[in-house]
Amino acid sequence: FEIVGEAGDGAHGLEIVLATHPDVVLMDVQMPVCTGVVATRNIKAQRPDTRVIMLTVADVDDDLFDAIKAGADGYLLKDLRPEELFQMIKGVLEGETPISPAVASKLLGEFRKRPWRETAQTAGSELTQREKEILQLVASGQSNAEIAARLYIVEGTVKNHLHNILEKLHLHNRVQAAAFAIREGLVLPPGETNEGQ
Repeated sequence: FEIVGEAGDGAHGLEIVLATHPDVVLMDVQMPVCTGVVATRNIKAQRPDTRVIMLTVADVDDDLFDAIKAGADGYLLKDLRPEELFQMIKGVLEGETPISPAVASKLLGEFRKRPWRETAQTAGSELTQREKEILQLVASGQSNAEIAARLYIVEGTVKNHLHNILEKLHLHNRVQAAAFAIREGLVLPPGETNEGQ
């Protein structure tokens, strides 16, 4: 990894991104002048190919959902070991969406509270059965490699399916896809079944 810049606030961070065009930005959620969420939204609007990983000391609900809406490509707690962080950064460059386990549990827990919708949404009805299957596994927090192993397909095929899923749902990343899928009833939250539907 090569560090091309550091910033003490979100506004300066945006300036550095526009000047240096980094592949990945590690963004603190709580930033002065301009919050990490606002900075992420601005970065994604002007440099959509730049991957933004949010870093935070706590899995605060509002920050989490605001970051997802802003287009963050990952959401990690700062208690990661350095080698774990490096692995997560490599993963995001390969199309993964790193999420700390505690954050994933909170995300899924929020949507688990919402009622299962019996009727599929229009966007969801365009998904193939395999795409829905992959979306369910994404929603459960599995990586591309884990999904590939479980479905006995190559990882490249998983990436192709995910690309198609995001295109059909008009979403930016797998975190948004998982949240959308559970919220809209396109897949069931973990632990529920659709028997009798």
